[in-house]
Amino acid sequence: MALRFWKGYDMSYLDTTGRVFDIQRYSIHDGPGIRTIVFIKGCVLRCRWCCNPESQEYRIQTMKVQGVDKTIGRDVTVREMLAEVEQDRPYYYRSGGGMTLSGGECLCQPEFTAALLRAAKEHGINTAIESMACASWDKIENILPWLDLYLMDIKHMNGDKHKEFTGKDNALMLENARKVALSGKTQLVIRVPVIPTFNDTVEEIQDIARFAATLPGVKKIHLLPYHRLGQDKYDGLGREYLMRDILPPGAEHMETLKKAVHAVCPLDCQIGG
Repeated sequence: MALRFWKGYDMSYLDTTGRVFDIQRYSIHDGPGIRTIVFIKGCVLRCRWCCNPESQEYRIQTMKVQGVDKTIGRDVTVREMLAEVEQDRPYYYRSGGGMTLSGGECLCQPEFTAALLRAAKEHGINTAIESMACASWDKIENILPWLDLYLMDIKHMNGDKHKEFTGKDNALMLENARKVALSGKTQLVIRVPVIPTFNDTVEEIQDIARFAATLPGVKKIHLLPYHRLGQDKYDGLGREYLMRDILPPGAEHMETLKKAVHAVCPLDCQIGG
């Protein structure tokens, strides 16, 4: 579908440039329906379990994939990115899907993120972001008019442990979670990556659930079990994978955590998301 233009309307924002490192089509995760996920480069956290370590650095990198050097990162305009997303429009119509921005942390490129969300919304495409909300409030507030769904990671309620495993404490993220909820401008879903040795006890998950239940308008919390699918990427980048000896949580344990959430709050809790 061709991009629509309006006479006299300022379309210069379509020339905003950003750096992406992957596009995942036909996803049934990270938002309703069939999604096109745009992975944006750059992140302020260094989570030990990160499954996209190639996202953390803003710079363009080389990563070995099955023994072959692969360039990670390319610069695109909003106009170019929207044209790629538009190719999947028939799937959005049929499924209620749309575009999701992920990373990394898409708020590390706030101008590009805001412009791409705006372009999608102005072309009738449902929008979502997967984000830790680790950014100044003005950057978050700027994207809310163009955002249908905010999938926000809350990893831990203890600031010291959060910093130990991610590199930063959680104060700003928790503050922004409350501000987004109070704004009432977008649907907010809390997501918890369940990481053994970090936050996989009943008490830790219940602490997060209690916090989520205090956020106005929040009805859902997703528990995302840790996996090791990104382990080979660390080898390809010449980096050490610090979680190499950590096993994913079993299905029985995830069900126990789900029941623990239901025991302390009325939120709709699901495993995966």
